Order: sequence, then C-alpha cells, then structure tokens
Amino acid sequence: MAPYEALYGRKCRSQLYWSEVGERKILGPELIRQTVEKIAMIRDRIKMAQDRQKSYVDRWRKHIQFDEGEKVFLKVALIIGVIRFGEKGKLKPRYIGPFEILTRVGDLAYHLALPPSLSSMHDVFHVSRLWTYQPDPEHAIIEEIPPIMENLSYTEKPIRIIDRQIRHLRRREIPMVKVVWQAHDRDDDATWEMEGNMRRQYPKLF
Repeated sequence: MAPYEALYGRKCRSQLYWSEVGERKILGPELIRQTVEKIAMIRDRIKMAQDRQKSYVDRWRKHIQFDEGEKVFLKVALIIGVIRFGEKGKLKPRYIGPFEILTRVGDLAYHLALPPSLSSMHDVFHVSRLWTYQPDPEHAIIEEIPPIMENLSYTEKPIRIIDRQIRHLRRREIPMVKVVWQAHDRDDDATWEMEGNMRRQYPKLF
C-alpha cells in the first residue's frame, strides 16, 4: 500500500485514485482503464503548461552563435565579500577578455583560448557566459585579469573610505561608510557599506 494509506488507513484521493471512503473499489480491467485515462490527462495538462511557459520565455530568448576565430568577452561574477542586508554585492557583473574562440563544442558551448593566468580553469564555456566583442582600433583593452576562481567569480577588496553618514531608521540608527573598491578605483563607483561589517572584516581601513 501507499505510505499515505498506511498512515491514515484510507486511500489518498488523487487523480489516479479518486474513490471515497466506503465506495465500491474498482478492480480488474476497469481500474487499469481509468488509470490509463488519468495518466493521459495528466500528461496533456503538463504538456499544455510547458508550452505556455515556453511561449513566455521565447519572447525574450535570442539564438546566439559564434564562429571559430571570433573574439568574445567572458562573463564573471563580482563578489565584494560584504553582506549588505542579507545580500552579497550590488555592482553589475563584469566581463574579461576578449578571448578567441578555438572550436565549437556541441550547440551551446565553445572552447576559448585562455591566457596562462587562467590555465587552472576549464576552457569550455556555455554560450550564456559569453558576450559579443565588436573590434575597434580605438579600444584600450586592459590585459590585467583579476584572480578568477573556478566558478567564474572574484573577490574585490576595499582601498579607502571617503565618507561617513548615519542612516536613520524608525527605531535605530545605522552608521554607514562610503568605500572605494580596488577594481573600481573611482569615487563615482564607491558604495555605501555598514560600518560594523567593514570594521570586522577590514579593520585596517579605520
């Protein structure tokens, strides 16, 4: 018997078995016929829901394809390392590269020519991690690559504090500091952080 029947002493009312307590149980070919009909109905409903959800996604989905020898940017995730109100980081993801495409692996993966600094990383990436590079002779590409981890993320460290303020809430006050980070050494890219977290993780800044 099913675990539900063993626990409660009665059949579980589902699409496959909809008998009430005290009703005559259906046995033999009739039970098999009803079960097959219910399974077919369930499959049709699931297929209908999948097609509906697919139609929503296909409105924004784009078929991206690259050629061998073409250069692309590689998407990496930025982790500042300070938890702000339960969430990590708030700067947009950055891209490194460009890197040349050596070969195409299947329909959605590409083999990239990575520099020696990224030799420990697997060199085959999904197309969602790549971004088209438009060649321009006036582009000034910075070759310095931050230490990337295997999950395509890197940690950014703070450089200095340029401002401080008190954020007033309804029942308490939160001291905040404006921090300039290493990979964005500009005052325009500074972010506001909780002073308590910064003092615990980076006491040398104070």
